[in-house]
Amino acid sequence: MLQIIEMLIKIKNGQAVKKETISVPYSNFKFNVAKILEKEGFVGETKKRGRNKKRIVIKLKYDNKTPKIHGVKLISKPGRRIYLEKKELYLPKAGHGILIVSTPKGLLTSKEARKVNTGGEAVCEVW
Repeated sequence: MLQIIEMLIKIKNGQAVKKETISVPYSNFKFNVAKILEKEGFVGETKKRGRNKKRIVIKLKYDNKTPKIHGVKLISKPGRRIYLEKKELYLPKAGHGILIVSTPKGLLTSKEARKVNTGGEAVCEVW
């Protein structure tokens, strides 16, 4: 879980200094989170690089020189897991953000999890 927040903070800090791309160590979980961020329009293209030392290269996205990601919040932590049922899923920041949920059907946004009628562990909020 802490690797996810490190990746999100690296993206946020990269956008703060107007970087074009950032690179983070590879894991399937982080790659799936990055793909969700890409699909939701928070970052640009996401790619795997390398053979022995795999990395995830994320192209950062801006809106008139303003970063697309304004904030991140880790919900579940190693010492305190937060599980939400389908009816407890929400849209952070009055619908201007996403909640990423780890479900039995994989990583989904809260909106997708409601559509497939499942709950899961709340991973993080991005807005």
